Formats: sequence, C-alpha cells, structure tokens
Amino acid sequence: MRAMILTSVAGIDENAEPLQPVDLPRPQPSAGELLVEVSVCGVCHTELDEIEGRTPPPELPVVPGHEIVGRVTECGQDCHRFEPGQRVGIGWIYSSSGDEDENLSPAFRATGRDVNGGYAEFVVVPERYAYPVPEVFSDEEAAPLLCAGGVGYRALRLTGIEDGDILGLTGFGGSGHLVLQLARHLYPNTRIYVFARSERERAFALELGADWSGDTSDRPPEAPHAIIDTTPAWKPVLAALACLRPGGRLVINAIRKEAGDRGLMADISYEDHLWQEKEVKSVANVTHRDLEEFLPIAARIPLRVEFQAYKLEQANQALRDLRAGHVRGAKILKISASD
Repeated sequence: MRAMILTSVAGIDENAEPLQPVDLPRPQPSAGELLVEVSVCGVCHTELDEIEGRTPPPELPVVPGHEIVGRVTECGQDCHRFEPGQRVGIGWIYSSSGDEDENLSPAFRATGRDVNGGYAEFVVVPERYAYPVPEVFSDEEAAPLLCAGGVGYRALRLTGIEDGDILGLTGFGGSGHLVLQLARHLYPNTRIYVFARSERERAFALELGADWSGDTSDRPPEAPHAIIDTTPAWKPVLAALACLRPGGRLVINAIRKEAGDRGLMADISYEDHLWQEKEVKSVANVTHRDLEEFLPIAARIPLRVEFQAYKLEQANQALRDLRAGHVRGAKILKISASD
C-alpha cells in the first residue's frame, strides 16, 4: 500500500520534506480490530508537533495521521459493531484504558504517533475506537471532525460556560471554525469574540457568525467569561489572560507550545494576568466519549466544514502550508486507492 512515513525528527524549516513516500505491506487486523481502507485523512498541527519533536513518536519510522475517514474492509475475530463496507472515522485516541479519564491514562496510545496512522491507504484500529460517520457529511467534511471537532467539543465543555456568557476564541483554524458553530448551537445567547493574527481569518470568523473579531492582542467590547486558545504560540496566552474577566477561565487546546516566543512569558504579571481568581486549564487528548457525543451533535447542526484538499503525495506541502499559517478551515489528504 502507498504511505507517507516519518523517519526522523527535525524542524520543518530545516527539513522541508520530512515525510517520505513508501510502499508498505497492507496491515492485518487482529482480534477486536478493523481493517479500514482510508478515503481521506486530515492534516493536523499535531503532525507538526510530532515531526518537530514536541510530542515525538516513541519509535520510527511511523505513518502519521489521525483524522481518518474510510470504509471497513475486514473485521477481526470478536468484532460486532461494524461490518465490511461501513464508513467509519478514527481519531487521535487509538486505544486506552476505557475509563472516564482515559485521555490521561498511561495506556493511552495515539493514532499516527504510537501506531501507524492515516497517511496510508489502509489502517487498523480497535473496533471500540472507530465511530460511525453521519451521512450528512462527505468524507472530506468528516475528517476534521475526528480531531479538530472532537477535541474542540472537549475544550468547549471544559470552559464551563453557560448560555449567555461571553466566549473568546484565539486562533481560528481547523478547530476554531468548528467550535464557533458548535457554541452558536449549544449556547444561542452567547456572544463569541474571535482573536486571530490574519485579517482573512478574522473575516472568516465574522462570516460564520462571530459577534466581534480582532487581532491577538486587541481588547474585545466586553471581557469574556472564558477563552479557548488553539494556537501553537505563547503570545495569545498572555493576551487572553489579560482580557479575561475576574473568575474567567483560559482553556489551552494544544498538545505542545512551540518555543519561538516562549520568552514572552517572562512578562507575566500576577496582577494583570492571574489575580482575581482567573484559571488556566489545558486539554489533554480526546476520549471515546468526546467523539461519540460530538459526531451526532455535529450532524444535527450541521456543521459547515471548510477544507483544502491535497493528494497523499502532497502531504509535505500541506504541512508546510499549515506551518506558514495558510489556513482557512482544515486541510485534508485524499488517499483512497479506489478514487
């Protein structure tokens, strides 16, 4: 099968072609596993974190990719939920303990980091961690829902906001544009303010229904009750803490932060950024429950999913574009051998 593999960890500025095209044996499902022919796979910032060593794979080489949509081609022994031909989605959580806090468990294994992922024509996954994909979405639209959407749903839950509160979103890429629509549906009386560096992203936010949009360090019309940060940088963290209202909560939805502007954290001021019972909470991974709950909600809205498509062999270009901030919505790779 065709695949793109990561063989070494380095900055993408140092190595512009971190993934190599290869031909690998088709994997075989073990008991309790599904073999899935991959149709599309989303390109997530977490792939950059893997490639650049912020969350490195435990072993190399590895096939990245964890926003996977495809069809079951074979069911291992003891599989009962799916049959060959059914469309399924696979997210960042490949397997874990199955407990409520399985995202924090030492047993947590990530698709495309700890095991081979979706930058390939076929992938195996434990049946428990595969999800039916709502018919309202095309394969391309569904792929970003498996991570950007699911972990965005988790981040929104962790804000603790109630209908009528003010929500801020800093960073407006693959996850942000889905969370805005999700919040609009779940909290119809909530005002949503979007902070983004790019004028294009700010305009996109208003197009999707944001009540206000501004630059990362701009002050919104009113102080938010909560802000979700989906950026890889530190500047938005300081800016968000500075404009939260007393008792407000910043939820950082990122696996790792890059080191480029880490020095800015030396400017943190207890009085301006942390005093008056402000909180900072991080999002660690995604659980089976998050995806199981989120996908039906996404279908009921239904979410408008913006994406840009690339061929599998263009994965390096997609990653470079993501790194450069050339984002409107999400990026996906079209993979299926039957396309």
